[in-house]
Amino acid sequence: MKKLKLLLLLFLGFLISFKPPEKLNIFLIGDSTCANKNPYDAPETGWGQVFATLFSEAAKVQNHAVNGRSTKSFRNEGKWKVVYDQLKKGDYVFIQFGHNDAKISDTTKYAPAQTDYRANLIRYVKEVQEKGGIPILLTPVMRRNFVNDSLVDTHADYPIVVREVSKQLGVTLIDLHKISADIISKHGENGSKKMFMHHLGGVFPKFPKGIVDNTHFSPYGAALMANAVANEIDKQALGLRNFLTLSEFDGKFKYELPVYSVPYFKKDTFNISRFGAIADGKTLNSPFINQTIDACAKSGGGTVLIPKGIWLSGPIVMQSNVNLHIAEGALLQFSKNYDDFPIVITSWEGQESYRCQPPIWGKNLENIGITGSGTLDGAGEMWGMIKKEKQTPSAWSKLIKKGVVNEQNDAWYPTASSYLGSKTPNAGRILNGIHPTEKELKSYKDYLRPNMISLFNCQNILIEGITLQNSPAWTMHPLLCEHISVKNVTVRNTWYAPNSDAIDLESCRNGIVEGCSFDTGDDGITIKSGRDEQGRKRGVPTENFIIKNNKVYRAHGGFVIGSEMSGGVRNMYISDCTFMGTDVGLRFKTARGRGGTVENIFVNNINMTQIPGEAIIFDMYYAAKDPVPANPNDQFLPIIQAEPLNDGTPTFRNFQIKNIICKGAETGILIRGLPESKVKNISIENAYIESNKGIVVIEAEQISLKNITNITESNSLATIQNAKNIVFDNIKFSEGIQNLLNIQGKGSNQIKVLNTNHKIVKEPFVINKEVSNKALSFK
Repeated sequence: MKKLKLLLLLFLGFLISFKPPEKLNIFLIGDSTCANKNPYDAPETGWGQVFATLFSEAAKVQNHAVNGRSTKSFRNEGKWKVVYDQLKKGDYVFIQFGHNDAKISDTTKYAPAQTDYRANLIRYVKEVQEKGGIPILLTPVMRRNFVNDSLVDTHADYPIVVREVSKQLGVTLIDLHKISADIISKHGENGSKKMFMHHLGGVFPKFPKGIVDNTHFSPYGAALMANAVANEIDKQALGLRNFLTLSEFDGKFKYELPVYSVPYFKKDTFNISRFGAIADGKTLNSPFINQTIDACAKSGGGTVLIPKGIWLSGPIVMQSNVNLHIAEGALLQFSKNYDDFPIVITSWEGQESYRCQPPIWGKNLENIGITGSGTLDGAGEMWGMIKKEKQTPSAWSKLIKKGVVNEQNDAWYPTASSYLGSKTPNAGRILNGIHPTEKELKSYKDYLRPNMISLFNCQNILIEGITLQNSPAWTMHPLLCEHISVKNVTVRNTWYAPNSDAIDLESCRNGIVEGCSFDTGDDGITIKSGRDEQGRKRGVPTENFIIKNNKVYRAHGGFVIGSEMSGGVRNMYISDCTFMGTDVGLRFKTARGRGGTVENIFVNNINMTQIPGEAIIFDMYYAAKDPVPANPNDQFLPIIQAEPLNDGTPTFRNFQIKNIICKGAETGILIRGLPESKVKNISIENAYIESNKGIVVIEAEQISLKNITNITESNSLATIQNAKNIVFDNIKFSEGIQNLLNIQGKGSNQIKVLNTNHKIVKEPFVINKEVSNKALSFK
């Protein structure tokens, strides 16, 4: 008992004396480009503000940078003493000055580069080291100063001196001057304006007359700079790297995720009613709405308000700096009169084409919004073909009382013109520079269904809050656009509506699709980059997007890449999405002739239910005769013949997929490459899938399936054909499986089964006679 009391006293003493470990301090000292800003300073943002968000809770970032300070004034005003007094061993101090040291007219700040500035930097470094801290020198960031399309430096010797001091004292250098110059140059003279403060008057309270500032950063520019500093910490393998925040995607830090710019609008509001629009359901209001947009744009932009009511409209043409706001209770009903939609040159399924003018159209614009909680109805019922198999007998009987039925009596078209277009090869397309004639276009005009929202070569786009329904074709189609935010948008199209994808991001860069709800007749969230030769010639990939917290109900695919991906797709981050009843869950499709490379795709935390097709599919044989037999018990797959490599050979590689749950699918996982272009480097980890069929891997290599549970009704869990470097690690399966792996094809090799109880299977491995005896290993 005495020993127990002693131990208890010792434990209580330990609890009293225990102190949690002190957080590592990261001090930032410098000028306005790094400093924290007040809300009133918006949109000005210091890169240090964003930098503080990139670290874990184990590190505390103290930003002591102050607007307008130099190496001289920062010390003389006592601001350095505040940092120095807190500094302890192991803390980091980031030192970045230079902009204000060059102000020769201000004696309180001026420090000549080769003398006082150099001496001041050396003194800061040595004082940090005296306290056991770790100094990091940063060169001043580049100003945006273009002359004859080239970025010109205005910093004289100051960046040079920082580099020399770093080398002299053996101190870590982050050359943000060079890094920022590269980033600004890459954005170009116009694109780099987003990084700085370029705004019209009336947008921000602090700048009622507008602002043009090529020194201080916008939130977007600050994020780019902060990420660049974090990247250098990682790249140089500094100890501070261990304190950077990891993202939810394995091997990726938070700073590595895409960043994007958002539009801002003037506070002015233009009500369409004041320009003649009438909410009576019969007046065609598109002339009045377009006049309102024109007036808004000419005044410098603002909000065009569509108030509560039913507003009939033809095509609406967006303009720069305009936010089209559909208020709660407003229904923007697009016309059912074909004559209201003239034929224009646009794009269709990745190729230049003639189509009817989109209900919402914008070309070569900046800063545009389509927002609100109202509804836009595209009158899709007047445009689309309907298949008999997708209708009940009574609905079909009612439908065919008008319109036209095809010769096979299995498809209905709204008009004879629409039916003619369906029988015309490549109707409306511009192929090899050959345009259809005006007479041809007129004859099948009704077939040329428009996309509902079509934006071409636009930047800084916000689509938020609205409901889109009954789209004639693709619902949202940004093409060659940059900086796109699609948030909390609802899409409702009939489940049988043809080509009614909810969103198609085509050859677009930088953005987010978040919090949306899609229910449609074709693919849900779709990534494209052009089709075949036209797409390869354009050569613009879709890249740098975050796709998160979205729900997709009925659709052909939940998240889809392809099949028009000839310009490539890369750097996509998909997480926390739910697919309910979509034909396929994660769908990656292409075909011979497409060309293009899809790579660096990260997927995490996807939930699926009632998937009629594959939970996960990589299909490089799309739109061709399916080489996978329909009977799940067939033992052998037909051999796919190789074809020569050429510009039309597509590539799928570098996919990371984690944390998947699928309650019901026809096939668990299908990976199907081409003999001449195998699907490569695919990792699927932590998945629970219930499916009729199991796993099929054809013409693939470097495939890792880890911690996979596949409850399937098939006799064989996985079929492998002509695949190599395949790892099955900790695989679980349903009772009654007759064999674990069915290995076929002389190209199959280096197949490993790890941490899997294969002994409970009667005949765990069925190996075709063409397969090498050494192809399989297990333990």
